[in-house]
Amino acid sequence: MSWTWILLATAACFALKLAGLLVPERALDRPAVARVAGVVPVALLAALIATQTFVDQQQLALDERVVGLAVAGVAVWRRAPFLVVVVAAAATTAGLRWLDLAG
Repeated sequence: MSWTWILLATAACFALKLAGLLVPERALDRPAVARVAGVVPVALLAALIATQTFVDQQQLALDERVVGLAVAGVAVWRRAPFLVVVVAAAATTAGLRWLDLAG
């Protein structure tokens, strides 16, 4: 990767952040904007989780990560604390990978 691209991406991120700070307050007070701003982070996080779980080198991957995500889903459904959700998912994924290497 070229340093030029890294610096260009850094400048673009900074410009995007600055543009967000320059939005007038009255534009942010609209109910529709408030609703969208409330759900966008959740949608982005869901998309990140999906791509990190189901994609491996631009191909669909169904491996230990899917089971870890399922365990996390069950833990969330059972209203477990966030730390328990993360540890359960990570431990499940790591344990299955270890079993695959051991076997």
